[in-house]
Amino acid sequence: MELGMIGLGKMGGNMTERLLRGGHQVVAYDRNPETVKAAVAGGANGVASLEELVHHLAAPRAIWMMVPAGAPVDSTIAALQPLLQPGDMLIDGGNSLFKDTQARAARLKEHNIFYVDAGTSGGIWGLQEGYCLMVGGEAEAVARVEPILQTLAPAGGYAHVGPSGAGHYTKMIHNGIEYGMMQAYAEGFELLKTKQEFDFDLHQIADLWMHGSVVRSWLLELAARMFEVEPDLETIKGWVGDSGEGRWTVQAAIDQDVPAPVITLSLMQRFVSRQDESFAAKVLAGLRNQFGGHTVQRASGKAD
Repeated sequence: MELGMIGLGKMGGNMTERLLRGGHQVVAYDRNPETVKAAVAGGANGVASLEELVHHLAAPRAIWMMVPAGAPVDSTIAALQPLLQPGDMLIDGGNSLFKDTQARAARLKEHNIFYVDAGTSGGIWGLQEGYCLMVGGEAEAVARVEPILQTLAPAGGYAHVGPSGAGHYTKMIHNGIEYGMMQAYAEGFELLKTKQEFDFDLHQIADLWMHGSVVRSWLLELAARMFEVEPDLETIKGWVGDSGEGRWTVQAAIDQDVPAPVITLSLMQRFVSRQDESFAAKVLAGLRNQFGGHTVQRASGKAD
């Protein structure tokens, strides 16, 4: 099958390579010409503009966007829409907010252009292992690109989960769960690390838990690999970012009156990681000193 691919970063580039290995024809575009050259070396048809990309695809076209959520998606759609014809299709494989996806699908439907949202999970390992694809949109459109989805995903790794927005909503919740799982692993391994009398080998324990344990997972497997390379994580700073989907999940919990304390607190812990020193912690220390005369550690390093 023929597909246009816009965005050849870590995900888009690997997805292009997997599609080419699967026998598909890919017309590839990125603002960075070097990534286009890499795709061409792998067998893609590289182009230098969105106009060229549309020109090289036979109607009805299918174009997959792997660009950052928000304004980059909107600007890409705005540039493409005048070039497209009724029956063409845009697929957003990024981490867009599902409400934005619903609005975009409605606008494009007025021009008889299909809009499919494909929540994509797999990271840098997707090239070898395949990508888990959570797909939303009209059934007709999803069926049309099923050969693409089957190639990108491992066996059983893609599903049409509902109408427009459902794919991105599912991916949002997926990432919220991921936040909670990662936080639980992080806290558990810190408890092991700080129990100095046992001198635990964290790589050994992570690997052990991968064999028959109820907490085994791919994340745990990655933890084992991480501890094998760098047991004490000396070169890693404890600053944790977030892509936005954890925030959206927490907002969805608020909107839907669903208690989600684990996911919410795991997001808050990421914010804590970004503080050199917490003012809230200073307030707590000061209050303990005020009501109970408890020792305060001064900025000078002295205690009183």
